[in-house]
Amino acid sequence: MSETALKIRLFPDPCLRKKCSPVAKVTAKHRDILSKMAQAMYDGMGIGLAAPQVGINEQMIVVDIGSGLYKLINPKVVKKQGTQKLSEGCLSIPEVCVKVRRARKVKVCALGEDGKALDIEAEDLLACVLQHEIDHLKGNLIIDYASLLEKLKIKTKLAGLKKLSKKMNAGLGARACQLEL
Repeated sequence: MSETALKIRLFPDPCLRKKCSPVAKVTAKHRDILSKMAQAMYDGMGIGLAAPQVGINEQMIVVDIGSGLYKLINPKVVKKQGTQKLSEGCLSIPEVCVKVRRARKVKVCALGEDGKALDIEAEDLLACVLQHEIDHLKGNLIIDYASLLEKLKIKTKLAGLKKLSKKMNAGLGARACQLEL
């Protein structure tokens, strides 16, 4: 990975649909990538970003809803409670919002960038964002939750994104999805 900034992949980039591999051992390279992911998230004015959104096929996410930055490795939702339905956007699918039903409260177990285990109990927006980013690690996108009516409404935007994605990702070639760091 070069020292340049990470680029956010756009739908329908194949990296967005791949299941990510767990990180076996947290290294300085992972910490560097997490910092670059956070910068890409802030630059894109987002509140969450997952590794496949920048072409990395490992289980890493960053989240900041305004109450502090989380850098998480191998995050898993281990407990869910209640439901909420929020309109969600995605840095990889700009200008598209989909109403998604998710748990209102979650407990997430992960590793921090120091490699130590941590548990996060979250509710409302933070719970939503954590679930959204963890979905990315499984190859799931917000458009997968769209109702038939929503799919019809966003069809033109998705077609435009396909053209834009093709142009933006044309030079990536073999580096399309990095399997490991």
